[in-house]
Amino acid sequence: MNPFSSGTRLRDMIRAIRACKTAAEERAVVRKECAAIRAAISENDPDYRHRNLAKLMFIHMLGYPTHFGQMECLKLIASAGFPEKRIGYLGLMLLLDERQEVLMLVTNSLKQDLNHSNQYIVGLALCALGNICSAEMARDLAPEVERLLQTRDPNIKKKAALCSIRIIRKVPDLAENFMGPASSLLKEKHHGVLIAGVQLCTDLCKASTIALEYLRKNCTEGLVRILRDVSNSPYAPEYDIAGITDPFLHIRVLRLMRMLGQGDADSSEYMNDILAQVATKTESNKNAGNAILYECVETIMGIEATSGLRVLAINILGRFLSNRDNNIRYVALNMLMKAVTVDSQAVQRHRTTILECVKDSDASIRKRALELVFLLVNDTNVKSLTKELIDHLEVSDQEFKGDLTAKICSIVEKFSQEKLWYIDQMCKVLSLAGNHVKDDVWHALIVMISNAPDLQGYAVRSLYKAFRTSNEQESLVRVTVWCIGEYGEMLVNNVGVLEMEEPMTVTESDAVDVVEVALQHHSSDITTRAMSLVALLKLSSRFPPTSERIREIVMQHKGNVELELQQRSLEFNSIIQRHPNIKSSLVERMPVLDESAYIGKRAGSSQATLSADKSSQTTSSGPSSLKLPNGVTKPPAAPLMDLLDLSSDDAPVSTSSTTDFLHDLLGGDSISPGVAPSGGAGTDILMDLLSIGSPSAPTDVLVPNAISSKQGNAPEPKIAPAPVMDLLDGLPSREENPVYPSITAFESSTLKITFSFTKQPGNLQATVIQATFTNLSSSAYTDFIFQAAVPKILLLCNCFNALDLIVALIFKCK
Repeated sequence: MNPFSSGTRLRDMIRAIRACKTAAEERAVVRKECAAIRAAISENDPDYRHRNLAKLMFIHMLGYPTHFGQMECLKLIASAGFPEKRIGYLGLMLLLDERQEVLMLVTNSLKQDLNHSNQYIVGLALCALGNICSAEMARDLAPEVERLLQTRDPNIKKKAALCSIRIIRKVPDLAENFMGPASSLLKEKHHGVLIAGVQLCTDLCKASTIALEYLRKNCTEGLVRILRDVSNSPYAPEYDIAGITDPFLHIRVLRLMRMLGQGDADSSEYMNDILAQVATKTESNKNAGNAILYECVETIMGIEATSGLRVLAINILGRFLSNRDNNIRYVALNMLMKAVTVDSQAVQRHRTTILECVKDSDASIRKRALELVFLLVNDTNVKSLTKELIDHLEVSDQEFKGDLTAKICSIVEKFSQEKLWYIDQMCKVLSLAGNHVKDDVWHALIVMISNAPDLQGYAVRSLYKAFRTSNEQESLVRVTVWCIGEYGEMLVNNVGVLEMEEPMTVTESDAVDVVEVALQHHSSDITTRAMSLVALLKLSSRFPPTSERIREIVMQHKGNVELELQQRSLEFNSIIQRHPNIKSSLVERMPVLDESAYIGKRAGSSQATLSADKSSQTTSSGPSSLKLPNGVTKPPAAPLMDLLDLSSDDAPVSTSSTTDFLHDLLGGDSISPGVAPSGGAGTDILMDLLSIGSPSAPTDVLVPNAISSKQGNAPEPKIAPAPVMDLLDGLPSREENPVYPSITAFESSTLKITFSFTKQPGNLQATVIQATFTNLSSSAYTDFIFQAAVPKILLLCNCFNALDLIVALIFKCK
């Protein structure tokens, strides 16, 4: 016999394929075998059709195309013998799926086999229909399957129930047709039929609310009876697993009971007794018993159970946490997280065990236990739980410190009622895991310290002591440097010492040493070093004897490769060495930060991001207008008035608002509220902002040469900004002698300074500023000093008048 003829046995083909040493040899064998099968199909050879189909199924499992044999499946299904039908249905389930159009041709054969007198052929048809049933086939064959649910043969009932599940999932509208037969299956004694019937009822509840109500009224009593019988049944070898009778039926029934009792008090009350019996009688020393107990706990927590039953369920989960199996502990933690919202007090009793899980060697258990601990924290136990977590933070793994630190910081920020306790806990966290702390955490700590004047001295001393032991933690270094820069004199002078503090002596040199260590440390990044330079500048004013030493430290970075640090070093050295008279005012203590505004901004950052995303998705209503989310359409902006699109997106653009923005560009918030520009002033100011001139010519600012006030010693005025070079060469709308509005550069209860601006004809690169000083007090001022500062791109001309006005050029520090 030809080894590759259609009459080759399946075992011979398998042996030939396994003998191949390379993939090429295997492809050659399969190619020859497929050619022989095609020849047999073309000759319509009925003798070896079933053998050819068996070989095609093996070839299909190897991954080779076998679509040419699909029609052979239909021919075998249409044959009269059981062996041919068995191979045909097997090939149908393996070679075809519900998306194949060929499947439509098999519907009639399936209908005939479902009505066959041979129960084995009926079983073949039900098995095939349950695997490849499409929506069209489900509608056509649902009556036959429904009829088979009421037969006497348990094997046919079981297969019909499983086939019904497939039909309901494909066509949920047919669910109501199976409600009656499904409820009758729950009265069967055969466990296979019971499991299939319970699963059918479960799918009916998911597919239809009508079916859910029907089964709730008619099946609750039957389910309780099934669960009681299987729980109290004697030893049955055919169903026994680890000493428990049919745990699979236990679990299926408990799941269906959970669906029926959810949200229904009457059904739940009827289930309470049997659930308590299962929870107390089931042994937990075997895996099968643990599976039943877990499903029982889920059912108790899912229905309207009594409080005592819920406590019993949570205690079972508490026992699970002491199990050696990591999987059991993990599912227990998951279930306890759901139970916290139902009965928090019962879960609190197992707090100690849960905290032990935080220290577990398994990473997944640690993370889940940490999330559960976070849910358990309240105002009464926050201090004890935080202490436990911080103690574990010291010995925890590096990969777990990030999650643990984030949770501790969230707990402290959310539940802290005392600022002193907040400072203590954050200092501990920063000392142990400062490198894992996010920026917004230490930012919030700085904001809180600035808002607690009574604790600023204590905070800077605590941070100083923490820094001496943990100067490797980046966040701790930053907060310490900032606090020493702001409150260094409190550290040295022991201001605001609390009763619980131990006395300590810190000199001015010691405070400078801390900042120097932070600046020179190899692990400090550019942010930390920049903050250290700022702190040194402030300490040079607070501690005058150390000023020269600080200047030497600062100058060490004049050649730093980081441009930011290099610039700060040079500018701060200039301030310390050349401008001691203004240094104290430059490095004054920062004003109190608005804590409520910071918290609101931090909490609303995510919402702002979402709203920005929504705005970016808004479609445009036209080439020159914008469709806003609230339905307001923004009118087209004027080419000059809204050049920078400074107007609000929420309201139409007006001339006055645009003019205010242009005033703000020239004078910040120093514009006098009483001065209103004349018509067209907004355009003129913008024209002046881009005043015509050569890019290479310097822009001059003339110091005022006429003063109409008494001279005196007054605070430093705000600096009036100067216009920049013009980029628009000769706009036709520019006036020859434009009028510029005056601005109030400085105003207090004792002094008012007003600036007026004019342009010299033919010299548009220069602006003449006339300053008017008005004495608002009754006292006379002497030794009046006026200082003006401009950016480096502008030139300040020294035009002194007879009053000996002193003009000092101060370069702007970044």
